[in-house]
Amino acid sequence: MDFKKMQADKTTRTHNINEIDAATDNVYEALTIIAKRAEQINDSTREELHAKLEEFASSTESLEEIFENKEQIEVSKFYESLPKPTALALQEWLENRIYFRKEEEK
Repeated sequence: MDFKKMQADKTTRTHNINEIDAATDNVYEALTIIAKRAEQINDSTREELHAKLEEFASSTESLEEIFENKEQIEVSKFYESLPKPTALALQEWLENRIYFRKEEEK
């Protein structure tokens, strides 16, 4: 899934609790699923950002040699402007795009 193209809220917004817990009938269970998905999104976004920033890394840098790299700044600004992982996960949840299952109770 391409998180950069999702239309999630970039600011805080109030949501109807009944819409959030509709699939599970338990708001805490729904929020746990959303939180786990947000962690997955955060991890993949972080890995992608670090991989892109590694391209700009120089092995001979010292404190005196650090200078601005415009492409690196552009990449950082782009990732800072993306919606937060929790907003993306909540948007996926409300659009029923998160698969979850319950473990069978013994």
